Amino acid sequence: MAGWSCLVTGAGGFLGQRIVRLLVEEKELQEIRALDKVFKPELREEFSKLQSKTKVIMVEGDILDEQCLKKACQGISVVIHTASVIDVMNILHRETMMNVNLKGTQLLLEACAQASVPIFIYTSTIEVAGPNSYREIIQNGHEEEHLESTWSTPYPHSKKLAEKAVLAANGWALKNGGTLHTCALRPMYIYGEGSIFLYNFIYEALRNNHILTHNSKFSVVNPVYVGNVAWAHILALRALRDAKKAPSVRGQFYYISDDTPHQSYDDLNYTLSKEWGFSLDSRRSLPLFLTYWLALLLEIVSFLLSPIYTYQPSFNRHTVTLLNSVFTFSYKKAQRDLGYKPLFSWEEAKQKTTEWIGSLVKQHKETLKTKTH
Repeated sequence: MAGWSCLVTGAGGFLGQRIVRLLVEEKELQEIRALDKVFKPELREEFSKLQSKTKVIMVEGDILDEQCLKKACQGISVVIHTASVIDVMNILHRETMMNVNLKGTQLLLEACAQASVPIFIYTSTIEVAGPNSYREIIQNGHEEEHLESTWSTPYPHSKKLAEKAVLAANGWALKNGGTLHTCALRPMYIYGEGSIFLYNFIYEALRNNHILTHNSKFSVVNPVYVGNVAWAHILALRALRDAKKAPSVRGQFYYISDDTPHQSYDDLNYTLSKEWGFSLDSRRSLPLFLTYWLALLLEIVSFLLSPIYTYQPSFNRHTVTLLNSVFTFSYKKAQRDLGYKPLFSWEEAKQKTTEWIGSLVKQHKETLKTKTH
């Protein structure tokens, strides 16, 4: 299979751009096709510089544009599908979420079949497995448990159905007579430089005297560094291209975590930002069961007002459960089948992320200086 090519969807995103940076180091890779709705000028410049190693073609297009997908898949050997809309607050319309996350994936699979692309790797999420209740405890969970989210909220529901579609497509006949082989990766909550969730937490705290919100103190999770998730995609690609490894990987899903300590989301935010003077909110919060039922009440109010007014609650039952569950997973199966082990240690990941947070703090101070002059 000398002289191969790879299409990365969502290549301008938090995870996708890191996959592209790792891909350029792969042997015999002749072309990377990077697909996204839009690329920031600084990322365009960076990708252009990568041309010295591997041909990188940036394609701006929509995951729902069938003609764009057909063209993007022509002559491609591997598709890594990271493009999706992430929204746990249900701010976006349900139809938008289902279209991008599910229909977009289905259209891309069909485009692969028509263009005879033999390998398809899907970036799923831990949320396809749950948590379904904050009372349920899952520690060091594994793939054989077959956990599945029961939430009907758009993000976990659309990702769950999309993952099912990808794994069901394993074994599809391709137009050239070949066979499509697929797998899915389920990363934990992903942190690192450029994380939009971390960015929002930090900027909210900067506007609140460096005090971090304290709304997930009951959780125990094992977040994963973005660089390690990108690395897992590279290893999945290598495994599916390897005649010996591929049979055990085809049609499988894998939990992707690393050696980040098990902790609450609040503790993670604090650990990554305390060097810059941030602290957790010390005020007492409502008992968890009351917060959950209040979320239900707010959802009912939102539903009753919907014919005349769009009311968006600041939290819902899904987010309360997500942020306050004991929900950790092992990466042993990925280690066994893909040869996965973290590329970045916890100390390296922490240092890189902390430095990035420092740059946000500096940027914020400069913005305040500009406003006062």
